[in-house]
Amino acid sequence: MSGKGSAVNLTTGSTWENIWRMSWPMLLVMFFNFLVGLTDIYVAGFLGPEIQAIVGYVGHLYFFIIIVANAISIGTVAILSRAVGAGRFEDALSAARQSLLFAIGCALALTAAGLVFQDLIISLAGFSGNIREIASDFFVIFVFALAPNYIVILSNAIFRSGGEVKLTLWAMSIISMINIVLNFILVFGIFSFPGLGYRGIALSTAAAMSAGVVICIVLFRRSMWKDIFSGMRRVSADLVRRIVSLSWPAALIQISWNAGTIFLYNILSHLEAGGITAMAALTNGLRIEAFIYLPVFALNMAASVLTGQNLGAGAPDRAEKIGWKISFSGVAFVSLMALPVFIWAAGISSPVAKDPHVLDETVRYLRITMLAEPFMAISVILGGCLMGAGDTKGAMLVIVSTLWIIRLPLAYFLSVIAGYGAYGVWLSMVISMFFQGVAMTARFRYGPWKELRP
Repeated sequence: MSGKGSAVNLTTGSTWENIWRMSWPMLLVMFFNFLVGLTDIYVAGFLGPEIQAIVGYVGHLYFFIIIVANAISIGTVAILSRAVGAGRFEDALSAARQSLLFAIGCALALTAAGLVFQDLIISLAGFSGNIREIASDFFVIFVFALAPNYIVILSNAIFRSGGEVKLTLWAMSIISMINIVLNFILVFGIFSFPGLGYRGIALSTAAAMSAGVVICIVLFRRSMWKDIFSGMRRVSADLVRRIVSLSWPAALIQISWNAGTIFLYNILSHLEAGGITAMAALTNGLRIEAFIYLPVFALNMAASVLTGQNLGAGAPDRAEKIGWKISFSGVAFVSLMALPVFIWAAGISSPVAKDPHVLDETVRYLRITMLAEPFMAISVILGGCLMGAGDTKGAMLVIVSTLWIIRLPLAYFLSVIAGYGAYGVWLSMVISMFFQGVAMTARFRYGPWKELRP
């Protein structure tokens, strides 16, 4: 590990070099996150398709609850990267403190709310009997991991804003390795320890995130943000207002997206035949697809910081040029990744889909959704550019409208009314992503993001 860090200048020099400098560490971070998710599903596969379905559903519920942290991190990157690009480090440091304090307060409030309303939240999936009990156990454990997770998410956003992506890489690689190792130990046991069964999947995440808090505190001391804990008691209402203004559209995006996924699970759970199989296939398919999302979300995060810093430095044309370069690179790369997944879908799915019926449905899911990957890539990457510029409302408008106007009504119509079952749900996902990619491209080309002042 290197010594104390300093802000990385992303406003001059080769744009390709800067894209690479920001992207490759984030790609590895996304890969570690993918391994954690895949391990969860792999381990759950030994415990039965019901556990796989629950892991997928509760996982989406958990991400639903950490939406506020992700949204605050997006607003934080927009403000901090602008300030760093403009050379106003004291403003950036003050905003970083406020973001961290605000996130911790939100986490504590949501932890209390999650515990109070756990029965209502779990009931949304339509689970019953023993399956509902298991889902409730998962959820409660995840809720107690909420505050540590918030701290880790915001810490990494702060590191990224100054271009110190290698610190994010260090933090998430260690956290992920702890999570993966504990997954096997806590579920299956080791030596005289008998294992905790399905509860071990959730407990491994909780333990890894708790360790992550300590790791991030250590890394702050080695970064340009080493003074972040000085003056933490001083709360700036104006900075919190700015963070909230940028964050709520990002929160609405993630709330809508996760609610939409839960809605799809609910549609599948009420199918007359093959409902639980389709739910397990959706869980498997999303986790396998996550491998393709790795470079896309790495480029999304890189694009956000690069856009913000260059706008802060007064170089909007350079920011736009970076946006097009990084998005078209992502489309090309993802298209190359989608082709082998389409061809060898069965072999790729078999490690996580133990049940033959689940395997068949997972293969069908992948072969349909691979058609949408190029449109997904350009939407996600250009969306990152818009958010880094502070145009979170523009990105929200595109994503929320295509989700609720196209994807979900079409999924219900094709699967239930038209009688296509799970196939209708998979098809609706492809059609809606096509429209989302086109709309996001138009927003980036013609939107007002260059003139915004977050």
